[in-house]
Amino acid sequence: MFGFVAANIKELQPEEKLRYNSVYCGICRQIRARASQSARLTLRFDMAFLSLLLMSLYEPEEHSGTRACHLHPIKPRPWTDNVYIRYAADMNVALAYYKALDDAQDEGSLLGNVLVKALKKHLPAIEAAYPRQCRAMEDCIRELTRLEQENCANPDLPAGCFGQLLGELFVFQEDMWASTLRQMGDALGRYIYLADAAMDFRRDSRKKQYNPYLASGTGENPALWEQYLVLAMGRCTDYYERLPLVQDKGILDNILYSGVWVEYRNRVRSKQDD
Repeated sequence: MFGFVAANIKELQPEEKLRYNSVYCGICRQIRARASQSARLTLRFDMAFLSLLLMSLYEPEEHSGTRACHLHPIKPRPWTDNVYIRYAADMNVALAYYKALDDAQDEGSLLGNVLVKALKKHLPAIEAAYPRQCRAMEDCIRELTRLEQENCANPDLPAGCFGQLLGELFVFQEDMWASTLRQMGDALGRYIYLADAAMDFRRDSRKKQYNPYLASGTGENPALWEQYLVLAMGRCTDYYERLPLVQDKGILDNILYSGVWVEYRNRVRSKQDD
């Protein structure tokens, strides 16, 4: 369900591309340090966006370096580390666990079962550090499962559920920016859920699996889907522009105003060509 919130790499300046990749590598390093080597395979670029957003808002002290790793053993790569990089790493592991648990329970997924076993031992520490966020993940996935089992015909309900989850993840701490971040995350979560549903429409139709567009009876209607997505992203960027962001704003703008659309259209096109 994640993977849509990525940069349009072609439009980034060289220094922005270096910064973006160093944040991604920093999260990857922290996943290895705080969880395991195998857990790094669950990392998505969405977490780089989350950490860049929080870093731009709060401007924490940073550490950086250059190092090769098991995934890139030949050429050393730059990395960045700070409290929000580590937060994104923990949230990535927790999300991967709850998603794997859902896949294992609902679909009997072999990969889901493997990931559950690999990630479960890391959950107690993350839940202790971030009980609100982890509770939101668990509650949301439980509610999503219920809506899917009932073949919910209103796409806004499951999309809103996932939006609520992401809204809680965007709030690192309850402060003066919490409400704006929560609303922004909610809107972006709705976008992600509805974009994912559009991408999977044909597959879900073939496999007779739940899809909110199938359940609503609208059929395959990319123009209508994009209207939903424009509304969700418009709300997301409205809250985004209320935040006093300076650092890395060029990268964040690239992601929200270009990257998410490039990623969505590329994915939908590739699915239609299958």
